[in-house]
Amino acid sequence: MFDSFAFSLWQFWLLIAVIGLIFELSTGGFFIICFSVGAVFTLFASLLGLSLTWQIVLFVILSSLCLFFVRPFMKKYFHGGRRDDGKISNADAILGRIGVVSQTIEENGFGRVAIDGDDWKAVAVDGHEIKEGMKVSIVGRESIIITVKSIEN
Repeated sequence: MFDSFAFSLWQFWLLIAVIGLIFELSTGGFFIICFSVGAVFTLFASLLGLSLTWQIVLFVILSSLCLFFVRPFMKKYFHGGRRDDGKISNADAILGRIGVVSQTIEENGFGRVAIDGDDWKAVAVDGHEIKEGMKVSIVGRESIIITVKSIEN
């Protein structure tokens, strides 16, 4: 029984590689892909007839080497060295953008600002009134309320 398992062990490594690739596509952190790389090389070692013990050792070594040497390079190349892995949420992406006041922002109160077709509840950074139609710059965000400052006089 063990002989038939050892003979088809390459299929196990292929399965590990494919599952790792699928999970990597959903995360994008270049972590799980390292195990897929280790599994692919171990698959070839299995086809060459290496024992199960050596296959596991090879898988661990190659996956570790990939984690320590290839992953940092790939993250820097694809994510530009940002610590957030390029995962800026849509809401945070509006910081620094320009919007138009769609409903007057009352003095020490709220109003609304339109940015790319989205309408946000807004408050002025200095508490002053900002009239409808004026352009504003988004300087902060707290939950669903953005903080803006007028860029027109």
